[in-house]
Amino acid sequence: MKEQMPHRIKTRVKTAKKRSLASTQWLQRQLNDPYVALAKQNGYRARSAFKLIELDDKFHFLVPGRRVVDLGAAPGGWTQIAVKRVKSSAENPLVVGLDLLEIVPIAGAKTVQLDFLDDSAPEVLKEMLGGHKADVILSDMAPNTTGMKDIDHLRIMGLLEAAYAFACEILNCDGVFVAKIFQGGTEQNLLNEMKRKFKTVKHAKPPASRKESSEFYVVASGFKGE
Repeated sequence: MKEQMPHRIKTRVKTAKKRSLASTQWLQRQLNDPYVALAKQNGYRARSAFKLIELDDKFHFLVPGRRVVDLGAAPGGWTQIAVKRVKSSAENPLVVGLDLLEIVPIAGAKTVQLDFLDDSAPEVLKEMLGGHKADVILSDMAPNTTGMKDIDHLRIMGLLEAAYAFACEILNCDGVFVAKIFQGGTEQNLLNEMKRKFKTVKHAKPPASRKESSEFYVVASGFKGE
């Protein structure tokens, strides 16, 4: 899917008395981000939808008919793309979105407000998928940051490791795990572990990912099973 980037004139935001410099910078970045405008034009709930579009255009894991679980789905941008690409519908729901936060219903998907670390989560999700395991697990999750780089990296990797363990529990053989990773020095151990359990492990930084961000995405395909 090729999306045409809108031509935008750069907008400057003046720092208001009640607005911090950080929030002013965030607002200016949002106003000048072509993906934010394009997400609104296409009815996507978040600019991050384009990250999944670009990853799937490159690696082709959202195949029609595949069952998908989107971890940390709120507000639902990735779930929207998954529904569209695997041809999920109300009559044949193939996509489940899960988050600690409430998710406004998405046509063609099932959603649940639940912590994926809850002991009941694997069975709840299998039941929502009609008793089946998932073919694709998506995770665009990231924990709240402290501003301390080393601590934030460890927290991020801890969440990713938990998502990976969860994926290994509910993925079908030959399934796919797609997740966000942040560079920081400890991610290689997990990538090596993935290479033992998946046939191929590739990573990419989609164009929609901001250049200043240390994030990239791993696409692990061909789950070998436990």
